[in-house]
Amino acid sequence: EKYKYLAELNLNARLKLILEDLNRLKMIADLEQRINEDVKKAIDENQKEYYLREKMRAIQNELGDKAKKEDEIDKLREQIKEAKMPIHIEEKALQELSRYQSTPSAMAESQIIKTYLDFLVALPWHQTSKDLNDLTKVQENLDKNHYGLENVKERIIEYLAVKIMTGRNPQTILCLAGPPGVGKTSLATSIAEALGRKFVKQSLGGVKDESEIRGHRRTYVGAMPGRILKGMKDAGTINPVFLLDEIDKMASDYRGDPASAMLEVLDPEQNAKFSDHYLEENYDLSQVMFITTANYLENVPAPLRDRMEIVELSSYTEYEKIQIAQKHLIEKQLKAHGITKDQFSIEEETIYYIVKHYTREAGVRELNRYIGSLVRKAIKEILMNKTKKVHIHNGNVESYIGKPKFNYNVMDEKQQIGVVTGLAYTAFGGDTLPVEVTYYKGKGQLVLTGKLGDVMKESAITALSYVKSHAEEFKIDPAIFENNDFHVHVPEGAIPKDGPSAGITMATAIMSAASKKYVKKDVGMTGEITLRGYVLPIGGLKEKAIAALRSGLSTILIPKQNTKDIDDIPKEVREKLNIIPVETVSDVFTKAIID
Repeated sequence: EKYKYLAELNLNARLKLILEDLNRLKMIADLEQRINEDVKKAIDENQKEYYLREKMRAIQNELGDKAKKEDEIDKLREQIKEAKMPIHIEEKALQELSRYQSTPSAMAESQIIKTYLDFLVALPWHQTSKDLNDLTKVQENLDKNHYGLENVKERIIEYLAVKIMTGRNPQTILCLAGPPGVGKTSLATSIAEALGRKFVKQSLGGVKDESEIRGHRRTYVGAMPGRILKGMKDAGTINPVFLLDEIDKMASDYRGDPASAMLEVLDPEQNAKFSDHYLEENYDLSQVMFITTANYLENVPAPLRDRMEIVELSSYTEYEKIQIAQKHLIEKQLKAHGITKDQFSIEEETIYYIVKHYTREAGVRELNRYIGSLVRKAIKEILMNKTKKVHIHNGNVESYIGKPKFNYNVMDEKQQIGVVTGLAYTAFGGDTLPVEVTYYKGKGQLVLTGKLGDVMKESAITALSYVKSHAEEFKIDPAIFENNDFHVHVPEGAIPKDGPSAGITMATAIMSAASKKYVKKDVGMTGEITLRGYVLPIGGLKEKAIAALRSGLSTILIPKQNTKDIDDIPKEVREKLNIIPVETVSDVFTKAIID
């Protein structure tokens, strides 16, 4: 290369060649220097970062803080593998983990991803609890915690029997419907205990937002999963007993209708692929035993009601309440207050007295409170008066809990004209309902008093029309109806009353008043009336029969079509009452009116 300098004879050209080569060498040297400087700078940065990391590690070790991001990522990766998620969900979890790894800790997104990954790992994907397959033991467990409720217990045994026979989870959603205090929620707990499953509960009372069920999308700040998946996370297994309490108390507003979101949860055909907005993937709920509770089925939307098997829990009878108090409530209160049966006792007839005169409820909550009150007063007496044992009986119960609060209607002492005892079904059980009829000079009008509802008013009109149209048959002067006003009154005027079942009671009272014939004092009746004089079936026969016996009646007249319901009446009530099915109003008059 240097030969070109010698070959060039022109001095200027030779110098130009030398200058070009010098410039090229200078550029190469400058480039090398810049590269060296960059390399040195990078090494310095790495050394600085390494130095700072080591310093941070040393500080963390001194502080005892081992939760470093690298360790977190390794731990999360391990947990994702151990969770045995479905393949597509595991792939998504690993992708989110890669995002988490590359996202600086200072960014809010980092914590959102971490929360999501923690939730994925905490959800049960394959863990199951082993069912108790001994049907006798399951029956014993159910009987131990609850008295009565045979229909529900039988349904649970059937459920388990099918599961044992088929090896698959029967797709059943039970809805326990009944008045407050009859043990719906505690029964669900007992079912879980009897089956040997985990139990989770979500109360739906007042839930208005659809996202409470399905969760929020992760794009929102503070997004959370819905109540269903949160419950599954709490359960830790894929086959818990899941109680959805107060399903009839859900409401809807501009944020969506949670009852519609529940359709997917409670549909056996769909819940194997339940979609939660937060999870963004399908989750299998087909192994879950869902139990719902409701006080008023009318408040549950029809499509939702259609997906559930309704098991009705009626109000307890007095006898059942006494048994529940003796077998469960007294023992529970003694244990809660730290005393024994050797220090406190109460007679059975006193429990009946409390049930009858201090409580008016379908369940036993108020009764439980009164027993608790008696126990507390007994403890006070034991400590202050150094008494060894407190015995509660009818003679001293009022000194502990005050004067009686309620009095049930009792049978009239003598036969009367125009007064008939009807049977009513209320939210607190059954009761007797006297109906009074009189007439006076007027223009043939019907006067109704006693805060009657529209249906009951129509029943009175129908009853009067029937008696008017058959006046000659019953040997009544038709002029009585033209020249007089008939007044029908149902006592306790402040209490609202409605329903069609007082139809035959009103007809009998009108017939008695118009014909001036006495009505048997020990006969009660219930049934809807038609214009042709037929007696139609009614509801609540069990409670009405109990009320009749309690008030001292010896005979009750019921619609013939309700004969099938007689078996539901407790045996001790059936044995003491003369239950007569009637088909027409004429049959009622024959049995109730004294000629």
